Amino acid sequence: MLRELHIFDFAIIDELHVTLEPGFNILTGETGAGKSILIDAVALLLGGRADSTAIRTGADRARVEGQFILPPLQQATLAPLLEQEGLLAEDSHLWLTRELRANGRSMARINGSLVSAALLRRVAEGLVDIHGQSEHLSLLRMPEHLKLLDRFAGLAELRSTVSQSIRRLQTTRRELAALREGEQARQQRIELLRFQVQEIKRAALHPGEMQKLEEERVRLANAKQLASLTATLLTLFEGEENESQSIADLLGRAQRELRVLARVDATRAPQEKTLAEIVYAVEDLMGALRDYRDEIEFNPQRLAQVEGRLVLLQQLERKYGCDLAGVLDYAARATAELEMLEHSDEHIAALELTEQDLRATAARLCEELSRRRQEAARALAAGVEVELADLQMQGARFGVSFRWREDADGIPLEAPLPPEMRVTAGGSAAQEGAPVHCAAFDVTGMDRLEFLVAPNPGEGLKPLTRIASGGETSRLMLALKTVLSRADHTPTLIFDEIDQGIGGRVGAVVGAKLWRLTVPAADQGVEPGEEGMAEGHQVLCITHLPQLAGFGDAHYHVQKIVTGGRTVARARRLDHEACLDELGQMLGLQGASARLGAREILEQARELKRSRGSDSGL
Repeated sequence: MLRELHIFDFAIIDELHVTLEPGFNILTGETGAGKSILIDAVALLLGGRADSTAIRTGADRARVEGQFILPPLQQATLAPLLEQEGLLAEDSHLWLTRELRANGRSMARINGSLVSAALLRRVAEGLVDIHGQSEHLSLLRMPEHLKLLDRFAGLAELRSTVSQSIRRLQTTRRELAALREGEQARQQRIELLRFQVQEIKRAALHPGEMQKLEEERVRLANAKQLASLTATLLTLFEGEENESQSIADLLGRAQRELRVLARVDATRAPQEKTLAEIVYAVEDLMGALRDYRDEIEFNPQRLAQVEGRLVLLQQLERKYGCDLAGVLDYAARATAELEMLEHSDEHIAALELTEQDLRATAARLCEELSRRRQEAARALAAGVEVELADLQMQGARFGVSFRWREDADGIPLEAPLPPEMRVTAGGSAAQEGAPVHCAAFDVTGMDRLEFLVAPNPGEGLKPLTRIASGGETSRLMLALKTVLSRADHTPTLIFDEIDQGIGGRVGAVVGAKLWRLTVPAADQGVEPGEEGMAEGHQVLCITHLPQLAGFGDAHYHVQKIVTGGRTVARARRLDHEACLDELGQMLGLQGASARLGAREILEQARELKRSRGSDSGL
């Protein structure tokens, strides 16, 4: 759960500290007071997009810090990653920090250590789920319907398996298509590859050859100068025939004198040893110079051969790679492609068998995924209809439309399917049309689905995107989120005004449903794992409905004030009396009637909480 939130110089917030409670946290205040800014700050803290325009005017940076207390499941999940990165804390607390700078850069920290934004997102992704106002629009986007259903059904692992299977099938089909290209193009490619492979083979390349040839060319091109310099050096070391003052002679004389000195004064023995080592080193140097002198040759013919070889290697590098290693690597790839093209018939036959096996596997997995989705769709429809009834939409029906499209290149089905199947809480109904024997597919499977709704009794199911009014969309979103969140193991759920479009008559029901998400599963008469988290969620909710706010376990008021000529946002936790005043103002009442109305709201919420929802119709 998110225990503490500290915000500095973010939007209109100069400095704000909030301590949140484990249960149902309510945030209220006038429109524009800064409530949603708090949610934006949490989103940034979790690794959201860093935008320097969010820095408070006049400040050079903004900072958001959050302390999370991890429940056992999250501790077990995050411990290996945190330990691997050297970020594991001794207790269950986790500190996240995000900082924005005016120059556009951002910094992230975990438990005080600097980390990448990517690592911060990996750690934070399972801690908080934010359901913002814009999520109402997600119900109007058909691709989102499939994601929502898979999330509800817990099909992430099976969907990943299907995706991997489909990708292998698609890769095999691309290889087959490449092999089946026109025969003329294949022959042209074979001839080109043969020429290139033979050209590289004839060159008989060796890694590192270029450097050795460059060194040899230098020696051959400068042979006279190198011989002269070597002769001069040997003369200095060895001396002329009639000259005794060579370096070797002088060192020998010095060695003899030092040997006598060391006999008289034993403390000079180390110097005698040092000089002996110098003499040996000079003798080795002289031997090396003699060998080098003997290797120097005046060979214009060899120089021409070396230069010709270098030109050839440079040409090959320009054609096939940046260096000889790249040329050899290209030759290996070209040889492999040539082998494949020359034996394409065998490859095609083998790939066709592989494609058949992969197609059958993909079909089996896709049909299993579709079956599981249809089962989940029935359960989702039943759950949503119960929630809609509580939200004053009695008689409303919810369903999911599954569609399949015939495709000769699709996956073969064990049994034909109708072009559309409508799944509701009461069962499934096939729609008329030509049966599908081979279904089109992509990495998500073969299902194309859409949420359907009949808002009023007696109406037929129609696409959600064309039937629901604004208020009905809000209630459907709440119903879906309530059903989905019970199956969600994310510790903290944030709802940012998703009660928009809902009147006060339904506000108490909405508040009760959101509060129930905070109740541990055992206290709801539900086995942990059957529905909801064993520990219960922490819920944060921004609302303008007093009937909803009355269910809060902790109530925070956010207001915008002007101080020192600057607008700033402030948040404070309300005690019981202040909560009564806030609810009264939200009701739009004054005086005693405001207090009376606020007390009635709190008392009604208290009664529903006391029952833990067991007999409240929730």
